[in-house]
Amino acid sequence: MEKTLKGQAAVGKRNLLMFLLPSLLGILLFMTPVSYNGDLTIMIAVLAKSLQALLSGSLTSIVTGIVSLSALLSLFATLFKPAFVTRSSFLNTLFNVSPVWLVSRLLGAVFVVMVYTQTGPEILYSGDTGGLVLNDLMPVLFAVFIFAGLLLPLLLDFGLLEFVGTLLTGIMRPVFRLPGRSAVDCMASWLGDGSVGILLTSKQYEGHHYTQREAAVIGTTFSAVSITFSLVVLAQVKLEHMFIPFYLAVCVAGIVAAIVVPRLPPLCWKKDTFINGEARPANDEVTPAGYSRLSHGYHLALARAGKVESLGQVARTGIHNALDMLLGVLPVVMAFGTLALVIAETTPLFSWLGMPFVPLLELLQIPEAAAASETMVVGFADMFIPAILATSIESDLTRFVIAALSVTQLIYMSEVGALLLGSKIPVNIVELFVIFLLRTLVTLPVIALIAHLVF
Repeated sequence: MEKTLKGQAAVGKRNLLMFLLPSLLGILLFMTPVSYNGDLTIMIAVLAKSLQALLSGSLTSIVTGIVSLSALLSLFATLFKPAFVTRSSFLNTLFNVSPVWLVSRLLGAVFVVMVYTQTGPEILYSGDTGGLVLNDLMPVLFAVFIFAGLLLPLLLDFGLLEFVGTLLTGIMRPVFRLPGRSAVDCMASWLGDGSVGILLTSKQYEGHHYTQREAAVIGTTFSAVSITFSLVVLAQVKLEHMFIPFYLAVCVAGIVAAIVVPRLPPLCWKKDTFINGEARPANDEVTPAGYSRLSHGYHLALARAGKVESLGQVARTGIHNALDMLLGVLPVVMAFGTLALVIAETTPLFSWLGMPFVPLLELLQIPEAAAASETMVVGFADMFIPAILATSIESDLTRFVIAALSVTQLIYMSEVGALLLGSKIPVNIVELFVIFLLRTLVTLPVIALIAHLVF
């Protein structure tokens, strides 16, 4: 009996340490603000920037090789289905893809080779289109994917999400109709990078923690723009001194959009079933009798930590995460990001789509409404384009509105949109555009109201 009690105490101590130490390290790396070169960021972003600096001369070559290799291996695996691929669930999932994703990867490979070698039409490899994606965006994603992929198990596998999720269910479920653990996704995005939030959401969806509706809502709503990038946008429109009211407007508009947009189609039409088709159990988030929310969360966290058999298993999961993002998502970002920017640069499509916003902007008493309307939809191609276009607008109020709106629109194809399409999160490009428009319509009046109070 005494041996049994000692054994249980040892297991309990082990599980407590397995919960606390990796979870605290995960919080330090993903969710603790640090100052780096004068910017507020997180340690994952610092590590990513350090890797970029280390490989600065060869990053575009490495990315070009990865995208090309992914396309060739996917073509080989999909056409010939070799045994070494089909027998491995990881390799089969990664390379034996549907025709749509095969075409996307092949297109990404074609674009990346053309941009790298600067062959073909100049519009594809210019610094405003494919050159922007390959030289400016892809190296950043490469570095973020490596560290976020390898270190995400610190957040996912040791009980932190179970603990936080249980504590915050009382807020997240009634207000946003989401599990409490989704708050961690939002914090990681807000303090660090939207791509980290999408990676985290996708892994939670694949792990049967989010339903299709929840994953789609979190991926398109809570993969917030980082504080650092918000500062970059604000500097572009020459309103750095307005950061506090600007970020207040972004946060208030973002919360309103998070409450309203998921209750509208297409997000409200998503099935509330997991990736395997099963529904969430009715008692899944119920606190058992005799437990407080805190004690129940602690119990679930220790149980989750107890499932970790070895650190080698955790390391393999991290390597799988990183390879999945590098080989599965980078080609899609190259394909869709380049296409969206080419459309924005060569056609008046986004200007035409912005015309219906002129009456709304005039109703909201936004100066230079016609010029502002041209920025309303172009952010779907790339978040930074509206801020660039806004520099020619004289009104500080209008530039403030455009900058804040571009940040709260959230979905842009040169990064977040392409990442969502490349992940397992169940959204398509048409749905992303509709969600983008809904976010624009919901957040614009909120931002305009705050702008009129400030100016």
